[in-house]
Amino acid sequence: MLEIGSGKLDYKFDTREFDGDYKELAEKINGIGEGLYTAVEENVKNERLKTELITNVSHDIKTPLTSIINYIDLIKMEQIENENLENYVSILEKKSQRLKQLAEDLVEVSQITSGNILLDMQPINMVELIYQTGGEFNEIFEDLGLTIVTRLPKDPVIILADGNRIWRVIQNLYNNAAKYALKDTRIYVELKKTEATAEFSIKDISAHEIHQTAQDLSERFVRGDESRGTEGSGLGLSIARNLTNLMGGTFEIVLDGDLFTVSITFPLINP
Repeated sequence: MLEIGSGKLDYKFDTREFDGDYKELAEKINGIGEGLYTAVEENVKNERLKTELITNVSHDIKTPLTSIINYIDLIKMEQIENENLENYVSILEKKSQRLKQLAEDLVEVSQITSGNILLDMQPINMVELIYQTGGEFNEIFEDLGLTIVTRLPKDPVIILADGNRIWRVIQNLYNNAAKYALKDTRIYVELKKTEATAEFSIKDISAHEIHQTAQDLSERFVRGDESRGTEGSGLGLSIARNLTNLMGGTFEIVLDGDLFTVSITFPLINP
């Protein structure tokens, strides 16, 4: 029974070693273990099939989508004198880029969930990374009437992470704030350094009432904006959480009414 409890679901008791009620009990336990093993195997198979389907469909979408984007670029190079036509091309460009990002997100999700991802772990200065990411979003936040308040240590804060992946995590958290924060409010970005860890957090006021739990919001395809008034796919927080965990960090969402806080924590290098 200890073997089954420890996860060895294919373990079987030798019923020949038992008599009477004990033999009957051993047979029932074997049946339970076999049923659990079959259920787990079926679930793993289904998850693998879903991952393969997502990957294949995403790749199939990207091929014609690349052609569409290229033709849009060619149309933009022409002398278009029709204002309506210019607006149509602008809309096509925006929607095609959104679809391209969704396809890329789907491929990334499938790679992460299948474990088919290689990490290049290097020392990363979180202070520098946050400054760079914040600079890329300044104009976006200004256009939305959002004021960003950044609180960072003066000295470098070094963690071990994959540079591209940790940038992707921070970018997704900024993107999430840009999409769902209440307009004309403040977004608080903070990096705290303890004796052994670095904790990055981003805090905003949600524009819409959040009905999901903190756990639900970091699952795939779940969005806090049930009205779908924004263009999020529901993948950003899921990707951020899974990448953070893969790199040895922890990911947490805290909800307090309409106050939405996401934080990631990593061990320091040479704290």
